[in-house]
Amino acid sequence: MAKRLTKSQVEYVAKLAHIGLTEKEIKEFKDQLSAILDFVSKLQEVDTDQIKPLSQTTGLENVFRQDVVKPSFNQKQALANAPDQYNGYFKTKSIFK
Repeated sequence: MAKRLTKSQVEYVAKLAHIGLTEKEIKEFKDQLSAILDFVSKLQEVDTDQIKPLSQTTGLENVFRQDVVKPSFNQKQALANAPDQYNGYFKTKSIFK
């Protein structure tokens, strides 16, 4: 491994994520996060200068359809089970006082 994380670095990351860790978890995450960082550093060594950027590997393309408004209910149907209504609208309790 290139660089081992310290206990204080793991505690700092846990603090940023608002995660409380036990001493055992800190030791486990110190090893696991160090291994992840080591793997990422190996990936950075791969020469990708001649590789074209890729966003789609299957060749699929988006198929767009015309956006047509189709209401699912008319006003009367929408209000049919409303516990309280006023002038064709849902009536609810006020949230501002």
